[in-house]
Amino acid sequence: MTRDFAAEMPAPQDGSASPQGAKALVKSYGCQMNVYDATRMTDLLAKEGYGQAAVEEDADLVVLNTCHIREKAAEKIYSELGKLAVTKRERAQAGRDFKIVVAGCVAQAEGVEVLRRQRAVDLVVGPQSYHRLPELLSQAAQGRQLTDTDFAVEEKFRELPQPSRAQIRARGVSAFVTVQEGCDKFCSFCVVPYTRGAEISRSVEEVLAEARRLVESGVSEITLIGQNVNAYRGEDSGGIIWPLERLFEALSGMEGLHRLRYTTSHPVDMTQGLIDAHGALPKLMPFVHLPVQSGSDRVLKAMNRRHRAQDYLDIVQRLRAARPDIALSSDFIVGFPGETDADFEETLALIREVDFASTFSFKYSPRPGTPGAEREDQIDDEIMRERLAVLQALVESQRQAFNAATVGRTVDVLFEKPGRHEGQIAGKSPYMQAVHVDGPTEMIGGVVPVKIVVAGSNSLGGKISEGEGEDG
Repeated sequence: MTRDFAAEMPAPQDGSASPQGAKALVKSYGCQMNVYDATRMTDLLAKEGYGQAAVEEDADLVVLNTCHIREKAAEKIYSELGKLAVTKRERAQAGRDFKIVVAGCVAQAEGVEVLRRQRAVDLVVGPQSYHRLPELLSQAAQGRQLTDTDFAVEEKFRELPQPSRAQIRARGVSAFVTVQEGCDKFCSFCVVPYTRGAEISRSVEEVLAEARRLVESGVSEITLIGQNVNAYRGEDSGGIIWPLERLFEALSGMEGLHRLRYTTSHPVDMTQGLIDAHGALPKLMPFVHLPVQSGSDRVLKAMNRRHRAQDYLDIVQRLRAARPDIALSSDFIVGFPGETDADFEETLALIREVDFASTFSFKYSPRPGTPGAEREDQIDDEIMRERLAVLQALVESQRQAFNAATVGRTVDVLFEKPGRHEGQIAGKSPYMQAVHVDGPTEMIGGVVPVKIVVAGSNSLGGKISEGEGEDG
């Protein structure tokens, strides 16, 4: 359902949603799902005649594809909208049209509030409705504010245009493919079930067709993404439900596709079949991002995570049994309501036991409408800052140790782009580490054995090796 709000702004002279020569800029914030959605919106607008702008100054339409996971992320959007409103007024004074669209999870959660706080916004569209963007822009061209944040009944992926092979090639050799959206877990700190809806999986044929098109256009690495990607249960043309590991088996047979990854996973959906796939499928990279959030069973229960710390440790043990060289990444929330010093120490203990290759960690941020935000035992911000500093120091030491341990090894590197310096090329190790070497650009798109000779703070340096890599 589209809602129409009166707006005090002039309509464009020609009443068109995509005036001749117009350019659009889609800016994405937050998770990989948003990066994927932003790419699809760019493709959609290109089909409607919009060129692609590199900066706001060159754009006639700006789409902010927003994230609502943390409070600061949402407030950043309102700050950005204030700047865009100034641009809109300046364009109006010069007789030029300038459209502002807010998309994504802030749009879904705060659609009416966005329009109330910033009258310069023309359109608010949720993450399940952006396939209707051209239609909505045509309506907004009449000078009225619109919002479309209902969960669409139709399958949006079938409505979206396919990018051209030239567009795919221009975006590089690595690509995301959304296979699952939404969440049924209802963690007490998270807004995703309210902004993305219930868990749904794309059909097997749709996923394989999109992946095949990417590979035929030069993509070497595909990352399957979803809010709970390992909850994937896609149906094939015969009505058979496929788990994620079966999808990986099918994708592994695609010639020209060198690497497979997936993110983000939930521990309760980490099946033994998926764990075994890491040992059975060489193209499935030995790196898993598996958020745990806390090492305290008491906090995990309050978070409604549906697993205990020991359950998580058991999964880690089984992953390492299936693939001994596997590396782990995770998410941590510090200062969830009611977290004690003892709870925090249990989190540090879990981190020491797992020994992570990388992590993402944040102070708890109460999101309106979630159970965690309604609790009265909120943690003082200073305590959260102190705990976060301790945790981040620990995980950073683990990350640096993991990188340092790579020195002297030969690993396969997928080269993705030219490096920062003349004669360099850059890519990723199997463990998501940035690697740079001196080498020809002809190697971009290929997987090449590299001997790591130095570990910097954020990347590895290596030399092209004549031997074979270690990741198969």
